Amino acid sequence: MSVPSRHPFMCPFLYSFTRTLERVPNGRLRCAAMTDTLTDLIASAAALIVGLAAGWAVHSAFARRKRAREQLFFGLPDGSECVLVTHRDSTSAHWSIPRHDALALLSIASVVENCGAHPEVAPHDTGLQGFGARTEFCIGDPTAHRRLAAHIANLLPGVTVHPGDDPGMERGTFTIAGTHYRPEPGAVEHVLLARLTAGDDSRPVFLAAGQRPVTHRAAVRHLVRNRTRFARKYGSQGSFCLLLKVVNSQSYGPDLVELVADVTKPATSSAGPRAAAKAATKAAAKDD
Repeated sequence: MSVPSRHPFMCPFLYSFTRTLERVPNGRLRCAAMTDTLTDLIASAAALIVGLAAGWAVHSAFARRKRAREQLFFGLPDGSECVLVTHRDSTSAHWSIPRHDALALLSIASVVENCGAHPEVAPHDTGLQGFGARTEFCIGDPTAHRRLAAHIANLLPGVTVHPGDDPGMERGTFTIAGTHYRPEPGAVEHVLLARLTAGDDSRPVFLAAGQRPVTHRAAVRHLVRNRTRFARKYGSQGSFCLLLKVVNSQSYGPDLVELVADVTKPATSSAGPRAAAKAATKAAAKDD
């Protein structure tokens, strides 16, 4: 059997195979060579299929583990419910959500859907049950958001949010451990991002309390982007309160976010004049 010289479009494997047939002296050896080649092809294909299956299995197991970790962190098992609480747009006659808050809710909705849970959107002035029964995402300006203000008062007693009627204090100024964080509109604005729980068996409440609407969206984006790291660090029961600042929002919107400090300890500790007033009120009640 003679085989012509290699055609310029002939693949290297086919050329090698034809040259092998040319060198064998008889048909029996040709059949043996063909059988060996087919065996090698089948073995290579089988190894490739096994490798692909193993890689898919490892990837699926990793994805399931990551999803389970996020479900624990957000308190959102399959089929569970959560509530997204926002305030009303004061410029609208009907109930509507401010633009930045609406975009923040969309980011949260993607996480909720990935966890297999069902969200419910509720305005801040609607009578809601106490926290802990289901996961809650509370987003807005604490000087105008009743539910958010209540959570800060009860869960973050070390944080004071000035409503704007104090001399020398702009509306929305945060005071934490004696330090004032004033807003500089368009330049530097602050936002608190917190995950808090009321007990071991309760679902968490997530707070995004900012000085301007753009900061709410920035805090939620920070939470969503870093959810894997947060889930690994805090697990299902860990609490945290981070003070973030949004830089030059006038030019960059919610994109430039920096961590100012982890204020979990001072924020969750009773401190400041508000705590003193509470203590005085309790003492007066006992005396009565």
